[in-house]
Amino acid sequence: MRAIVSISRILVGVLFIFSGFIKLNDPVGFSYKLQEYFSEPVLDIPFLIPFALVIAILIVVFELVLGIMLLIGYAPKFTSWSLLVMIVFFTFLTFYSAYFNKVTDCGCFGDAIPLTPWESFYKDVILLILIFIIFFNQKYLNPIFSAKYHKWVIFACYMACFGFCYHVLMHLPVFDFRPYKIGNNIPEKMQLPEGSEKAEVTYSWKFNVNGEEKIIQNNGAYPQIDGEFIGVETSQSGENAIPPIHDFVIEGEEGDITEEVLAADKVLLIVAYNLRSTEKDGYEAVKSLSENALQKGYKVVGLTASGTEFQEELIKEYDLNFDFYQTDETALKTIVRANPGFLTLNQGTITQKKHWFDASDIKL
Repeated sequence: MRAIVSISRILVGVLFIFSGFIKLNDPVGFSYKLQEYFSEPVLDIPFLIPFALVIAILIVVFELVLGIMLLIGYAPKFTSWSLLVMIVFFTFLTFYSAYFNKVTDCGCFGDAIPLTPWESFYKDVILLILIFIIFFNQKYLNPIFSAKYHKWVIFACYMACFGFCYHVLMHLPVFDFRPYKIGNNIPEKMQLPEGSEKAEVTYSWKFNVNGEEKIIQNNGAYPQIDGEFIGVETSQSGENAIPPIHDFVIEGEEGDITEEVLAADKVLLIVAYNLRSTEKDGYEAVKSLSENALQKGYKVVGLTASGTEFQEELIKEYDLNFDFYQTDETALKTIVRANPGFLTLNQGTITQKKHWFDASDIKL
């Protein structure tokens, strides 16, 4: 039993540390996943949505440190109870998501290792069994070094986690696992390998129009409609493959300009997925960088999911010299974890990507 507990301890500890670090590398991305869980169609606790980022940070830091506590043998009783409570909750959550098909990816390992809802549930069941072994055999959780140093190790881990979290929030994730990472070519990521058949994805956009819910279905473009955006759901026809990038569409008054933007040699994309919640402190950098880019022959394009009213208001407020175009909000959140953020493209290849805080680091 001592050997079994030791193996369970190592497996659970390492997995909690790995899972926590992956999400700590991208707390904004994990907060988007929590917002999805908190939404009305899933858990129906929308009052928590404004606090999603804070909750995300607290969860991932505690998850990572809990793994370290288990490995070093710190406070065995508290650690065992914490592990059990967390895994019971997440096992319920993943089962609920899988059985009712509410959330297509649990976000357990961020974008590094996407899991289907049932894969997430089976993973949690295995963890639950291992944690039960640990919980009922706490006497074998011996410390690996002198207990008097434990609290200082845990304190140092907490400080390191919050420091790393602050860094990625003020800049961007250190490790980018998304299809829009630097060096990737967007048109190539929009294609499937030879011999694969592309699945048709239908987007159901929900809006509140004069107190009534209205649903508009299309293939991904953000609908032009006067109403409050509620949410969007996707459905896939058949079991065919979906390319890594399948919802990148740029639309304006003149229509779809996606191909034109991706074919240009020098493009600066200014991404602000939501102009109502965008960080206004970043728009001095936006204005300065956009003017510099235009002088050097760049095509400057603003991307947002907000309506024309918010676009015109922001352009007037900061005297911006470029136009905003409509793109799916989920796609924009995936492209860059900043609001606003910047990308430079060369014939569709992403050459630079920065948070607005690092706008001065972009080389034109």
